[in-house]
Amino acid sequence: PALAQLVAERAAGAGGRFSLGLSGGSLVGILSRDLPLAAAAAAGPAAPARWLVAFCDERLVPPEHPESTAGAYEVS
Repeated sequence: PALAQLVAERAAGAGGRFSLGLSGGSLVGILSRDLPLAAAAAAGPAAPARWLVAFCDERLVPPEHPESTAGAYEVS
């Protein structure tokens, strides 16, 4: 929960747009579990609708491939 809370706090402090780069690995499980709750608590300028979320280390594979970061987040 601490990482997700930190993300939500940084979004609140951004004052408008907030960019978040997601990587794969063990981070998928942590953020898939904790970030939705932390993001749901954000409102106003910190609302997730104002976030730009991108994958930092996406491989050039289809989303259903086991090495796909986007696919891992989608499944989680």
